Amino acid sequence: MDHGKMTKTETYLSQMTGAMVLAGILIFFIGVYYCVVKAGIPCQDPPLELRIQYAIHMGIGEILVKDGFLILLAGGAGRLLLKVVLRKRQKK
Repeated sequence: MDHGKMTKTETYLSQMTGAMVLAGILIFFIGVYYCVVKAGIPCQDPPLELRIQYAIHMGIGEILVKDGFLILLAGGAGRLLLKVVLRKRQKK
């Protein structure tokens, strides 16, 4: 995209989709951190407290990974759609 010829609205939409992509990546990796590091590999025969803690951390991690991936996809699709629309508009 040529930022010199973009209007204020186009620049705003471009920054917003870029921020969505970045937020999606960050949320995804925080979820991976929760699943891998915080929850870790459960003990062979853990006490009830450790099982509860493991379930909580895995639940948080799974939700963050799913939501981060969806935000990343939405931002990427929005960015792609914006590029297509701007390219068609510049050709006219």
